[in-house]
This record gives sequence, structure tokens and C-alpha cells, in this order.
Amino acid sequence: MEREKATTLMGNPMTLVGPELKPGDAAPDFTAVDGALKPVKLADTGSKTRIFSVVPSLDTPVCDAQTKRFNEEAGKLSDVDIYTISMDLPFAQKRFCNSFSLDNVKMLSDHRDASFGEAYGTLIKELRILSRAIFVIGPDNKVKYVEYVPEVADFPNYDAALAAVKS
Repeated sequence: MEREKATTLMGNPMTLVGPELKPGDAAPDFTAVDGALKPVKLADTGSKTRIFSVVPSLDTPVCDAQTKRFNEEAGKLSDVDIYTISMDLPFAQKRFCNSFSLDNVKMLSDHRDASFGEAYGTLIKELRILSRAIFVIGPDNKVKYVEYVPEVADFPNYDAALAAVKS
């Protein structure tokens, strides 16, 4: 399913595949893989409030900064799990985290099936990478906050996402 609402990358329109989630929606299930190449589904992410920080590639400056910012925030939030999700291979994600001593965020790779991207409406059809987005999922598996960043190269609204966690 393709959406009317697209994203842009350096001003060029890109097609997003999947639904456009809204607060109150049930969080869709997905299957991504962790650093040990083990499948991870929504149920495996636990029953705390979760932030899914979605990035196109850790090898870009905005994704790098976004992941580091959420790693820092995760250190301050005891009742929240923060996941960074990208199409990067699990080995690249692990190398990235090790090189910056990031140990508060959990990494998930969507490279295998693009399951997260298709379920959460962040898969960029033309490039088979994920668009930048933030999802806050409550303990009840309902979406509490969504931000699809309109221009992939822009930063998300960290403060709004963190406020949704605390509300």
C-alpha cells in the first residue's frame, strides 16, 4: 500500500509504503532482527513505554546525532525502552554503537524483510531505506505519538516525543 503523503530527500519527493499511523492506533506487529540476528517482534520489545526512533542510515550526520541524542535520553528514562531502527545491517549497527559507546538504545535492523517499514509506513519505495520517524508506543501497545519527518535530512522534534513519553 502506497500513501499519498510522501516524504522528501534533499527536496526530491519519495513514496512511502504502508499506513500512516496516528495516536490511538494499535501498534502494528513487525519482525526485525537484533544484533545476534534473532528475530524481534513487537511483543519482544516488552511492556514498557517504547520509543521507536527510525533512521535511514547510521552513516549520515542527522541519523548519527538522532541516535546519540536518544541514547543520552534513554540513560535518564528508567521506565522507557528506546529502539533505533534502520535498514543498516546488524553488524554495522553494532560497530556504530561500539565506536561511540552507545549502550542505552537497542538496535533493530529491518534489512531482511522491511517488515517494520511496511507496517509503520516508513519504507521509502524508491530507495528501500526507512524515512525518518519517531513512534512512542505505550505499555498497552497503542501509539501515543507519531512524527513522520517530512524532509528526511531534517531532525525530528525530540521535545515533543519526550513530552509524549512523560504524559
